Amino acid sequence: MSDSQVEGAASTSGLGSRKRRWTELLAGRVKRQMYRPGTEQKLQESAVHLLRRHLNLNDLLLEVEGASRKTLCLNQLIDPEACTNLSSSLIGSALRDQASRLGVPVAVLSSRLVASSITQICVSEGEPSHRVLLSAEQRKKLSSLLEVAQYLLAHSMFSRFSLCQELWEVQGSLLLEVVWQLHIQNVVSFQELLESHADTQATVAWLFRNLCLLCEEMEASPYSDVASAMLSDLVQMFVLRGFQKNSDLRRNVEPEQMGQLAFVVLQRMLIFALEALAAGMQDGSPQHKVVKCWFGVFCGHTYDRMISTDSPKRFFSHTLTQVLTHKPVLKVSDAVQMQKEWSFAKTHPLLTGLYRRLFTMLSPEELVGHLQEVLETHEVNWQHVLSCVSTLVICLPEAQQLVKDWVARLLARAFESCDLDSMVTAFLVVRQAALEGPSVFPSYADWFQASFGSSRGSHCCSKKTLVFLFKFLSDLVPFEAPRYMQVHVLHPPLVPSKYRSLLTDYVTLAKTRLADLKVSLENMGLYEDLSSARDVTEPHSQAHQDVEKAIAVFEHTGRIPSAVMEASIFRRPYYTAHFLPALLTPRVLPKTPDPRAALIESLRRADKIPPSLYSAYCQACSTAEEKKPESAAPGVKVEAVCAEGPLGPLAAALRELRAAMTDPTQYDVVAARVAVVSERLGAALGRAEEDGSSGGSQIQLSVLTPGLEQQEREVADLLLTCFCQNLIVASSFASPDRQGPWASRLVTAMCGRRLLPVVLTRLCQLLRHQGPSLSASHVLGLAALVVHLAQSRSVLPEVRVGLPAPAEGLSVAEFFGSLLTFRTSETSLFCLRFCTAVISYSLCKYSSLSRDTLCSCLSPALVKKFQFIILRLFPEARDPLCPEDTADPPWRPLCRPSADWQQAALCLWKQSTFQELSKEKEFHLTYRDWLRLELEIEPEVDCLSDTERWDFQQWAIHEHFLPKPSAAGGCDGDLQVACAVLVDVLIDFRQSSRSYNYSENSDLVLSGCPGNRDIFSRLQEMAAGLEQGPGAPRTCSPPQGHFLFGVFRRRLQALASGWDVAARLQRQRELLVYKWILLGLPPSIVVGRPQAGQPAAPDCTEFFHLVNSELRNFSRGSALTHDLTVHFFRGLLSACSQSGDPSLTADLVLTACQTECPLVLTSALWWWPRLEPELRSRWRRCLQGPLPQELQRLWEAQRFGRSCLLPDTASPAPGPAWLSAAALYFEIQRAGKDCVKSQLERLGCQGEELLVFLFFFSLMGLLSSHLTPQGRPHQAVDTLKALDICAEILGCLEKRRVSWLVLFQLTETGGGLGHVLLRLAPDQYVRLLPFAFYSLLSYFDEDALTREDAFLHVAVDMYLKLLRLFVAGETSALSTVASRSRERRGQGDPVGLITEARRFLLRSIPRCPKESFSNVAEVTRRRSLWCVCRRANESAGDTALPLRGQPGGAALALWPLTCWAVVASFPVPRPRVSGGCTRLSAVGFLQLLATSADCDPDVRAALLSRQQAGPDADLYREPRLF
Repeated sequence: MSDSQVEGAASTSGLGSRKRRWTELLAGRVKRQMYRPGTEQKLQESAVHLLRRHLNLNDLLLEVEGASRKTLCLNQLIDPEACTNLSSSLIGSALRDQASRLGVPVAVLSSRLVASSITQICVSEGEPSHRVLLSAEQRKKLSSLLEVAQYLLAHSMFSRFSLCQELWEVQGSLLLEVVWQLHIQNVVSFQELLESHADTQATVAWLFRNLCLLCEEMEASPYSDVASAMLSDLVQMFVLRGFQKNSDLRRNVEPEQMGQLAFVVLQRMLIFALEALAAGMQDGSPQHKVVKCWFGVFCGHTYDRMISTDSPKRFFSHTLTQVLTHKPVLKVSDAVQMQKEWSFAKTHPLLTGLYRRLFTMLSPEELVGHLQEVLETHEVNWQHVLSCVSTLVICLPEAQQLVKDWVARLLARAFESCDLDSMVTAFLVVRQAALEGPSVFPSYADWFQASFGSSRGSHCCSKKTLVFLFKFLSDLVPFEAPRYMQVHVLHPPLVPSKYRSLLTDYVTLAKTRLADLKVSLENMGLYEDLSSARDVTEPHSQAHQDVEKAIAVFEHTGRIPSAVMEASIFRRPYYTAHFLPALLTPRVLPKTPDPRAALIESLRRADKIPPSLYSAYCQACSTAEEKKPESAAPGVKVEAVCAEGPLGPLAAALRELRAAMTDPTQYDVVAARVAVVSERLGAALGRAEEDGSSGGSQIQLSVLTPGLEQQEREVADLLLTCFCQNLIVASSFASPDRQGPWASRLVTAMCGRRLLPVVLTRLCQLLRHQGPSLSASHVLGLAALVVHLAQSRSVLPEVRVGLPAPAEGLSVAEFFGSLLTFRTSETSLFCLRFCTAVISYSLCKYSSLSRDTLCSCLSPALVKKFQFIILRLFPEARDPLCPEDTADPPWRPLCRPSADWQQAALCLWKQSTFQELSKEKEFHLTYRDWLRLELEIEPEVDCLSDTERWDFQQWAIHEHFLPKPSAAGGCDGDLQVACAVLVDVLIDFRQSSRSYNYSENSDLVLSGCPGNRDIFSRLQEMAAGLEQGPGAPRTCSPPQGHFLFGVFRRRLQALASGWDVAARLQRQRELLVYKWILLGLPPSIVVGRPQAGQPAAPDCTEFFHLVNSELRNFSRGSALTHDLTVHFFRGLLSACSQSGDPSLTADLVLTACQTECPLVLTSALWWWPRLEPELRSRWRRCLQGPLPQELQRLWEAQRFGRSCLLPDTASPAPGPAWLSAAALYFEIQRAGKDCVKSQLERLGCQGEELLVFLFFFSLMGLLSSHLTPQGRPHQAVDTLKALDICAEILGCLEKRRVSWLVLFQLTETGGGLGHVLLRLAPDQYVRLLPFAFYSLLSYFDEDALTREDAFLHVAVDMYLKLLRLFVAGETSALSTVASRSRERRGQGDPVGLITEARRFLLRSIPRCPKESFSNVAEVTRRRSLWCVCRRANESAGDTALPLRGQPGGAALALWPLTCWAVVASFPVPRPRVSGGCTRLSAVGFLQLLATSADCDPDVRAALLSRQQAGPDADLYREPRLF
């Protein structure tokens, strides 16, 4: 009701001139009426009737308060103040009326109203993308809204389902606390809300994101109590629903949706936490907060209300299993080597805290049993398992004995059945528990001695168990720490005397390993703790500890320790060389003998100290007494010298060098000071020899993760700091060209064989990873150091960088050039500073020398990068320079504290010497160089905006490099050349993106580096300019072909050819980049333009050649990928739209495809369901007519294939027959049929030729199923299905007496079937046709086949080819189906297949007609064994062939028919012995087989018998086979 209506009602009431409110009028009405029974009810009904007839919903909720008026509508129910005086019943009545008017259910309307109000609450304080909790004001509004919702729900005026649907529509704005409040207020339960969303993955993602945000906000939020309660409720619900008693998630039964969802959410949170721990998160980081909070939900009080159920226990057990089995990438050998780093103290506190919380729900017995079960049934993460063991024995003392018992059971089982897994587990668990100290678990030495040091040990049962033990210990030797080998040698297992050799062999092996590790058993300490896994200390260090221990024992007992007495007899070398010198350290003797002096005297009286050594000791002590300082305590001087360490003398020498640099009068002593520094470098790096020479070797560096030992880093920092300080000091007195040779001399001292890799690694760390944070003095000093190192490049080794290392190393100058990148704005500015410093120092230092000298000390890459960054950052540098600008190099300004680096860079750019230098060929920035550098830029962190970057790229391409002559690095004004160079560089960049310049996670093929995007856009613009510009030709393509295919062709020719794995992968990677580029350019490039005024078809020769020669070999079966197929047909429609006769153009192109590129047509058939709608739509929209005849033919072929699988009569098959066969086979694949016999029989007479082609496609499908990666699910089933389809088609062919052998004799010549079919399959599939031929062996009708003249010809040909494939190793690509299918056993195994083929030939040879042997002779003339052996030798090389251990069938198969080809050709060669084992080349192996005493007598007899049955001259004159 409007304000005027209210006022009017008041003025016309006749109750006075004062205007009264509507509420006052109603109140007065009530007072004047007398109360009667039923009056109140009638009054309410009348009021409601009046309101429904005359008021709308918003007017009903209008309230006027004096002069200030405030409107409340439906969407304002969330405001508690606005609806204070409104009852829920009034709102419900209004909603019911409004729903009646709108014609919608009141429950739906109210649900939408509540959902809209919830959305307003969530977004009322900003975007909730990073929040899950409500503010106090939002919580107050939500409470008011939920009261209304509860009323509506109670009166059946509310739909929970509708509310859920509405909330999921706005899930991006929905706060988690709102959902929780709906749950606890019983408006909509959490389960209802989650189960109402159809997309489970989206629900899981939403829950996971909000749980992470909740955990992150928990600690800092002022409403932590609300957050804690919310997290507790959610976790309880998830655990209760996800781990119900009857829910077995490991079974194949589909669990209920909520249970599955809860399980997945809990699983995902745990995996996130474990991966964050593994990644090494920092304390206080968001990830750390999330993990800490989530691990906190495993506290027992979270599940107090669930104590009556077993769900928490199952949840904790499952969680423990997941932790122990998370990412089991570490091998046992890794665990043996690294387990000392996984002790309780070294494990992350969050992980140990998680273990402790998990232990609270399970008893110690259950925990140990669970550990045992997981280790027996899963692949485990050894780091987590062993850290769990440490936590278990420390936190649960009662579990210590359980672990001991478990280990004892493991040992018993290991020796009972020689179970290696049990043995490994026992040793790892014992060693891990022993790491926690003797107070927790017995030492490893004690356990080993107790387990194997007596005759009661399980190892003494038999020789078998002893062999098993020592074989296990021997296998551990290469990986375990010296401590454990020392235990095994000094406390060896008890071995019966007759098996003593087993122990002796192991001790010899262990001692050899210890010697390799520079650990001597003779130099072991007297009291050395063998149970400790710490590194073995040096003998002299251990000797001092032994002396202190011996003194303590002597003081306590008053007698010489037994360990000392034993060492003086049995360990004499250690006793005399280390223990006695440590004991007899000269000192000032006390007046009253102390325990040390008393021990020495006791040893002397026992004749355990040589008299000469004791006399020298006494003399040294007397000398020390005479020289004793008054205020010095004993031993202070020695300790002070030791405390200074090896870096002290080096630091002192460097200080002396710097002092000499500050005094110009001492320049003549600089050389001597540098010599002192060089001499002390050897001692600082801990080596005896350092000749200063580093040539003749290569340096391997990891640029991504350069690492140094602490001492190496300290030495490098000392040297680099000294060099930088010296340079600044020297530059304050003189310019670089007058500073003398100090820099070159100091650099020479840094170029030693040991020191140079350290210096280069530290420079890599500084320049590549810390460059932007370096100060100006560091930049100047390191720049000068780089110049001097580059000057010495001729005598320095090459540097190999990256993993894996490139084929060729880099010179030192090239190495420094590769360290600087432009990926971000910070690195770009640092590169500007560093390049400016390098070039300025070089120009100042060598300005008076020859140009060659100047060029030798500069890295071309650094000079080019300087030009690139100057042109990129400073638009004024793009203008032509004034010829009179001859500014000096800005070295001196750079040495000032307030240096302006940008001004200095521009000054250097304008310097005439630099401009002349930049014109040199090796320093000139070419178009190709510019592209490579620009591709490194990451636009998101670029210092240029998008507009500035576009302007720069347009200027560089079209104004700078395009007009330049090619001799100056330009394009001679040819836009096509510019495009070709860009494509070439782009491919190189994409191919090298996994080098050390980029992270290993970048995806090359799909996205690549971010810098690609803008440059590829420039390529698209230039390609469009070539296609549509005024100079664009109207013919299909230039006479030499499109530039893009020219680049592809040239690069493919340069690639290594062959079918080995490396060559195939390299070629495939190259083609994937070609495809990415091709799909990003206009489709008219693929098809071209039709010639103006003529009905000639566009020239697709280049594309057809690319498909036939390259893309075909990486297609799946007989179809290209969908995107490439669609791209071709889009290009075809584009060409048709520019043609005078579109239908004719399309028909001509597709007709050409039938003979030149049939793979395009089969690809169209395979993708026809997705391709047809777009084709018809585009054709109707652009060309407005029926589809051309050839497109209609494709549709008819697809319709024919579909109709063949229907029960009705099949539609006629369009020609050509191979097209219809392809359509039919694709429909069979789509339908997933495994029995097509009835459909094939309905083809009638027209189907004979079609069946032959269908058989070919089924063979390709069979090979494709074998070549599918082994990890694909149901691979064996797919292979068997493909085999069954082939068998059914083969049966139909034999039933109709249709010859199919021609499919195995295909050739490109003659224009026959081979011309088409060989272009429909990858070359690998064609080469593997012999495998397919003999895979169908059990389905052959041998009687019918042997009657055909060509059969023996084909069978022997396939057999020879199969042998060649086997020897060349190409059959290894086939998956082994036999291991997973009993009824098909042997059909997927190449060796078994050769065996069956041989037996088949043995059976078939006597039954073949005589005419067959002339064909066989022809086969052997064309494919002699020389070809087989030569091809095999080229492919397999000098590969060892296994001659032993073959099963009977395999050994029989290795005596093939082809062995007779070498009988009369060459003698038996001697096997070559290399590395202690015999290795036979492929030729030598077959020669050896051919001349063996008993060469397959069965086959020989069969052949001779068949030969004598009739005069067959050709057979007789073919000695190489028979």
